[in-house]
Amino acid sequence: MPSHPAPNARLLLSSQLIFNIGFYSVVPFIALTMSNDFAMSAVAIGFVLGARTFAQQGMFLAGGAIADRWGARYTMVAGCLVRVSGYLLLAAADNFALFLAGAIVTGVGGALFSPALESLVASAEAKREPAANPHRPTLFAWLVIVGEFGAVAGPLLGSLLLGFGFDVSLYVASCIFAAMAIVFWRFLPRAAGSRHAAPGAEDQNHQLLACLRDKRFVAFACFFSVSLLAHNQLYFGLPVELRRSGLDAGVLGFVFAYASLLTVSLQWPIARLMRRFGERNALTLGLSLKAAAFASVAVLATLPPIQHFEALPSLALVTGLCLGNMCATPTAMRLVLDFAGTRPTGAYYGLLASCGGVMVLVGNTLMGPLYELADQPATAAASPWLTTAVVAVVSAVAIRRFLPIRLAKPGASGAGAA
Repeated sequence: MPSHPAPNARLLLSSQLIFNIGFYSVVPFIALTMSNDFAMSAVAIGFVLGARTFAQQGMFLAGGAIADRWGARYTMVAGCLVRVSGYLLLAAADNFALFLAGAIVTGVGGALFSPALESLVASAEAKREPAANPHRPTLFAWLVIVGEFGAVAGPLLGSLLLGFGFDVSLYVASCIFAAMAIVFWRFLPRAAGSRHAAPGAEDQNHQLLACLRDKRFVAFACFFSVSLLAHNQLYFGLPVELRRSGLDAGVLGFVFAYASLLTVSLQWPIARLMRRFGERNALTLGLSLKAAAFASVAVLATLPPIQHFEALPSLALVTGLCLGNMCATPTAMRLVLDFAGTRPTGAYYGLLASCGGVMVLVGNTLMGPLYELADQPATAAASPWLTTAVVAVVSAVAIRRFLPIRLAKPGASGAGAA
């Protein structure tokens, strides 16, 4: 089979940056617009946002399979155009049904784009590794870093544009994604797709969902999905903790800026350290740090806010979650290559994300009643935080049994694995 040229790594990383700018300049302001401009209820807003998240994360498996079949170039172009359609629906929205439709279409666009991008990053990573320093951080670590720059710049752009109206934000973001579609069509290699895609259509169809038959990978994805559930509490649980501590909503922006600064400044050295530490230990450490973050909030939530240090529980939560994410996420993304072997990678990355989306949907639904007890200092306020801490500890221990075969052997730490 001929060797296809690997896509330019700078183009892929720039794509993640611009994609996040376009995303974060709009999505964080949907709730504000629905509430302030259309007086919609919190239930309606929550359902729209939940549907968007599930449409994106839950559809990653389908998006990955499509990337394996069509090729990443066509799938990424389609993802950008679908997201443009979703944003234009949101611009036309003046009722719940249109907001819901726009949010879902927006999520589907992300489900097409991200698995395809990740499979191209995997391909570029595989091309660079033979001559690479085994302790050098992967392109996936860079993907996290540039994504965080987008997560900082996007809301700033969105805040600026919101002064001209939410529609303006949507139109500008639509232009960003349309321009990205043109760039991908022009500069991505025509054959760019998932790593080692099968040449025959019949054989390819057989391998598209091979990940579902890989019991070890399915178990790995299920336990790693707890990482996304934990990180999602920045959006679900953190506002509850801020209310318990008597802090206003304005602090939320400061906390998210702190999270992004932490990630941008530490992801690179932590990624280097985790390459030396070994994949098995990196995953366990990352999930354990997230468990420790929830355990610390569980203790502090039972006490009255500490004067002048009211934000301490929130900062402890954000610090633990970000550090854990920096240890575990690039490692897990790299391990997908080992699970996939010579099979297409898009569906593997898609299943990993889909398991996370399902875990967030189910976990947040079950955690909702517990968070109702957590907005006042009391023993019961510890319950959601302690529950998540226990789940994260179980995952940190169990995931070690479901690593790729090369790491599952006794004594295999994965340190410096290529």
